[in-house]
Amino acid sequence: MGGFLKSLGRVSELRRKFEALIAAARSRVPGARAGIPEVPSRLREVKAFGSNPGGLRQFDYAPERMATAPPLVVVLHGCGQSAGEFDRGTGWTRLADDHGFVVVFPQQQPSNNPKNCFSWFVPGDIKRDQGEAHSIHQMVEHAIATYGADRGRVFVTGLSAGGAMASVMLATYPDVYAGGAIIAGLPYGCAGSVQEALEAMFSEQITAAHDLGNRVRAASGHRGPWPRISVWHGSADPIVKPSNAEQIIRQWANLHGLAGGATRTEKIGGHTRREWTDADGTTVIEAFSIAGMAHGVPIDASLQAQGYGATGPFFLDAGLSSTHHIARSWGLLEGRTATQVAEADLASLPERLRADERALDVAAKDSGDSSETAEPARPDAKKHARPSLDPNAVIASAFKAAGLPVPELPKGSPGTSPKVTPGPIIEAALKAAGVKP
Repeated sequence: MGGFLKSLGRVSELRRKFEALIAAARSRVPGARAGIPEVPSRLREVKAFGSNPGGLRQFDYAPERMATAPPLVVVLHGCGQSAGEFDRGTGWTRLADDHGFVVVFPQQQPSNNPKNCFSWFVPGDIKRDQGEAHSIHQMVEHAIATYGADRGRVFVTGLSAGGAMASVMLATYPDVYAGGAIIAGLPYGCAGSVQEALEAMFSEQITAAHDLGNRVRAASGHRGPWPRISVWHGSADPIVKPSNAEQIIRQWANLHGLAGGATRTEKIGGHTRREWTDADGTTVIEAFSIAGMAHGVPIDASLQAQGYGATGPFFLDAGLSSTHHIARSWGLLEGRTATQVAEADLASLPERLRADERALDVAAKDSGDSSETAEPARPDAKKHARPSLDPNAVIASAFKAAGLPVPELPKGSPGTSPKVTPGPIIEAALKAAGVKP
């Protein structure tokens, strides 16, 4: 009994410390709200995606301009957050708009965890085909079937408890994910109870690399190749000790068969980035230590006016957008952006208009009207006249063919030639480019 009471007292002590640190972090942000804000309308809730043994909620975002066989990114929020709040802070859907990939946002429910944390330390939730891990996997399968996503380009990322849950997904379904990014998270298998979870967060723990790797190997029958890993941690994080980042690195270095230190170290805006490459020179692990940053997601506040994230509790300005960098490292930013596509379509519009006019000329000649052999005008000549070119109709057709929103253009009055009004054309082009007119 004495041992039980001592353990209970330790859990209570650690829980109070955790709650105090969370409250302090929120209080440092002016206007920070307690509780979970409503999910914005741009996220669509999926009510039925499987048996859902973990009792989670699923929210999706699929941009209007979606790539063929689009990549899929799973984004996991931290404690006390919602899918919508995490999206606003990180800007993942804004980036999806630009580059045509799909985003899935699992969301915890207070009935599972009163702090709305993913259950990254509960044995029944961190095994393959069980609990919350299986629910998230069902979301991935549903999204792949719904959007035709590329199975070879599925990724997962998360913050804090979401980062630890990202570790869970990478360990239990390494055959599903091409890469993962763990932000202020913990290694897989480091805790199996509330007390162990809090101890892992607050204390310096050192585990042999082989033992760390074996925890992942035991989580599935997979034996490689292993996902690429990106690790992010603030050097001044008081909630999840930065030593956890080193444990994650050692866990995955062991899986990738890497020994020794980083292949390369560099400074980016005062922050330290390390990378580990395999025998082929491919970067399989990278790690960012964000100088002086507390617990949260590193964002670049200069980009928030464009919707690429927003400062707030646990979304901290580091002058570096982790969202952009992670997406780039996964190859999600390759090719033309939606804005560049719209600009190219607009630039090619005059040539397409001329092509449409030439097509009308051909159609008129095929119907028997030729300027070289035209007969003198007859009373019924109007019936045989070449079709008049309505530039507004041609412009609308060109926009539609390019997959752009068709501008609302005025129609000419009977007996008059329609005139082109540039205002609606410019407005539609700007809207297609993601720029507010």
